[in-house]
Amino acid sequence: MKILSRLSPDHRALFWQIARYGLTGLFVTGCQAAIYWTLAAIVDIHIQWANLCGYLAAVCIGYVSHSAFTFRGHGARDHQMARGVRFVAVSLLSYALNAFWVWWFITHMGWPEWSPIPAMIFVTPVMVFGLNRQWVFR
Repeated sequence: MKILSRLSPDHRALFWQIARYGLTGLFVTGCQAAIYWTLAAIVDIHIQWANLCGYLAAVCIGYVSHSAFTFRGHGARDHQMARGVRFVAVSLLSYALNAFWVWWFITHMGWPEWSPIPAMIFVTPVMVFGLNRQWVFR
């Protein structure tokens, strides 16, 4: 905690925002991955349909969670409709990236249904944090 006290107020706020993003993102991504895996491996729905169902649930959970927790107090809070549209646009990018992971690991590499989950948890969220912070919740 000594390190945090040495940071400027803006950098300290960014640190805590990243920490909240990580916690929220793990929760949202965990929900998405659980839905995807359950549908793909247990219910035996096509892997891309399972990924789409997980994505749709994650968009709903993510928008509410990130609005209320991760980016609370960050940026303007007006124009909720515009913010929602931007969030969906970033989420579509996230969906496309996760669809790529599903295709790459399962279809292309022939690996099991769980194999894209690490990329969904660790790579995709890092890639969309900046867009959410600078464009969606500005």
